[in-house]
Amino acid sequence: MRRLRGVVAVPVALALFPSAYAMPLHASINTHNNKNKIHRPTTLKKKKHPRTSLDAHSAEHMVVTRNSSILRRARASISPVDIISAKELHRTGQINLADALARVNPSVTIGMAGWDAGAFTSSIRLRGLNPNHTLVLINGKRRHTTASIYADSGPQEGSSPVDLNMIPAEAIDHIEVLRDGSGSEYGADAIAGVINIVLKKTTNKLEADAQTGANAYNGDGWQYQFGFDGGLPLGNDGYINLSGQMYHTDHFIQKGIDDRTGKEDDPALSLAEETRQTTSLNFGKNITPSLQLYGLATYAHRHGESLQDYRTPHILPQLYPDGFVPIEALEEQDYAFTLGLKGHFWGGFRWDLSSTYGADDDHMSLKNSGNPALYEATGYTPTRVRTETFRHAQWTNDLAIRRHFSLNNEQKIDLSFGAQHRLDTYRIGAGDPASYLDGGTQGFAGLMPENAGKWDRDVWSGYVDTNIHITRKLNIDLGGRYEHYTDVGNSQTGKVAVRYDFNRRIAVRATLNNGFRAPTLLEEHYSALNVTPFGASANLPVNSTAASSLGARPLKPERSTNLSGGFVLEPIDHLHVTIDAYQINIRDRIVPGGSYQGENAENAIGLTGATLPGGLDPQNVTAAYFTNGASTRTQGLDIMASYPLHLHRYGNLDLSLALNLNRTRIHHIATDGNGNPQLNAQQIGYLTTASPRSKIILNAYWTIGKWNVNVRQTRYGQTTSNLTYEDSAPANLQYSQTQFRHFVNPPAWLTDLEVGYQATRRIHVAVGANNIFNVRPRRTPPENSYLGTLHYDNNSSGIPMTGGYYYGRINISL
Repeated sequence: MRRLRGVVAVPVALALFPSAYAMPLHASINTHNNKNKIHRPTTLKKKKHPRTSLDAHSAEHMVVTRNSSILRRARASISPVDIISAKELHRTGQINLADALARVNPSVTIGMAGWDAGAFTSSIRLRGLNPNHTLVLINGKRRHTTASIYADSGPQEGSSPVDLNMIPAEAIDHIEVLRDGSGSEYGADAIAGVINIVLKKTTNKLEADAQTGANAYNGDGWQYQFGFDGGLPLGNDGYINLSGQMYHTDHFIQKGIDDRTGKEDDPALSLAEETRQTTSLNFGKNITPSLQLYGLATYAHRHGESLQDYRTPHILPQLYPDGFVPIEALEEQDYAFTLGLKGHFWGGFRWDLSSTYGADDDHMSLKNSGNPALYEATGYTPTRVRTETFRHAQWTNDLAIRRHFSLNNEQKIDLSFGAQHRLDTYRIGAGDPASYLDGGTQGFAGLMPENAGKWDRDVWSGYVDTNIHITRKLNIDLGGRYEHYTDVGNSQTGKVAVRYDFNRRIAVRATLNNGFRAPTLLEEHYSALNVTPFGASANLPVNSTAASSLGARPLKPERSTNLSGGFVLEPIDHLHVTIDAYQINIRDRIVPGGSYQGENAENAIGLTGATLPGGLDPQNVTAAYFTNGASTRTQGLDIMASYPLHLHRYGNLDLSLALNLNRTRIHHIATDGNGNPQLNAQQIGYLTTASPRSKIILNAYWTIGKWNVNVRQTRYGQTTSNLTYEDSAPANLQYSQTQFRHFVNPPAWLTDLEVGYQATRRIHVAVGANNIFNVRPRRTPPENSYLGTLHYDNNSSGIPMTGGYYYGRINISL
């Protein structure tokens, strides 16, 4: 395979990973070939112009900056990169991308469960950092993020990540995970790493699949999905590919006895029900031998419902004599369009010009609820209200230019440079008056007109990247990037990476780079009020009078320094091992401000114009805002190993091991304008110990004849939390922001199994089980279990609470 050199991410038309590639530009993983051969599409090649036409050497998932005859595999890269094929993702048994990715990559974790609106978006965490620290690209283009911020307390609070599940799984050819900070190449905010989703460009083929399954031990959480992918050639030098998916998941409920009623009648803090429809269109066509038009469009719709806490009959007996469970509902539209031209001109330079517009539009409502104070005052309350709307959009325009220079057989230079403009816009819409008047609706109060608004900013950037092969064994990569934000100022980021190959079996590599993450528009301007049966919590805009009364200061950008180094080994033929250590220092991390409670919180909430319901315990009324609260250091180790065994008449066995060790420590805690520390013990735990200290994935994939068997063993390491004392705790501990229970989730092994059979040349069937032995997290003590029904530490990113999941799948190829 040939060696890839990459450009700076953003502008590069088709993509990525400068010195970190696994697949050559003209070759992609063929997820449809049972023999797992490399698929070499020819639909972009023009036989009459083999040297000048924009053929598959410019395939949309990568960029070549040197002669394509020396492309290399990922293990030959300067930076650590993982290539995950679509087949690996399918064998996880997961129907959405985020969960599948967490099953196969130890650096990726997902929180156990989301709260409120956060239950609707799967927030992946790379190397234990916030989801905002991971840059996501599709075919090398920056993907827009969700409009819904995770506003509840926890490790991912403040995150507004890319929703990976808005991409149909059937459209994916493979995924490239760059486990390294890459601010100079792809965007200064790629602090934890980069995930590039490469879509299929298959032609003359139609595939369909269906899957269904359920959490057998719990008796709920039923899921099903249908998907398809097909492509056609556009003449003899183009392609068009269409994919789609529809899936549905039922509620998964933590069943428990409600302290108030002695019954199993509080279904809150469960997994949301949702139905999604997603589609994508990917195309490319040569206009002339030296000019190609390409494009990508995605669209997704989602309806989701999240159950809130059970309200007892005394809350609104006139409408709900038996009590009620408010339901938070979401209607979401997500779409993106990319259109680009690429070609080459004098002197051997290649150029790529593209424009991408993406947006996420969320309409939140509350049903099966009511406003008790409004009913008392007027004798009427609606039972369904619009509570808030959010819209976040990004319009990105890229220009990338690259050139390969060969000085001699060993000395080569790849030069790439370019520019980018991005317009970010964010809009908040208020809810219906009945949702916020007089304390608002039960479940959560709607946003008031004072919370609403529209904000935008421009981001201008330029970059240069140079990869130099000084000798055949020594490779050096230098890159720099400049960005100007109209709201927070300028940033300069850079990278230096070195790799030296002693021989074909041993190589060393190291990277030093820095990053810059400006506060998102959501972190700067989001506000909300959430009301529970016994209390209330408010998120205040950091620049508001209300937040200023609690000591808030304007947000500053985060700045990082990343250092990594490791070995690439092949001690014996076909046994490939990579070992990479890393350290990520982040200054001025944006986190929720110190949690204020009691009279101070009530007064701050009052300054927003909101009115709290009567009868709440003041000690359970809290307010927070986003702030530059801490500086952290994350250290870790990644080990990847793979070895194929050819067992002759007993088939083939592919063995792999993947390990991530990860630890985050805080070395500075900021204070607010009043001199109070910004983090309490619980919030410190969210940053440092809520992610597993280790994650190990052992995988064995055996094929023999028409059968294939996949066995996966995953070990989640220990997580630790500081839990709040809830309503059943002694009165002096209830809702305390200074006294917490130190709670440990011990390590555990989970076993996944899938058995597949090629029934005919076109039909493949499989049955499987994830977490076949129904391993669950440790249960929380009763005094730390909210209303007695929150059995698990939902803020832990590790062992899923859902237990064993059993499924069946069929794939049809036409």
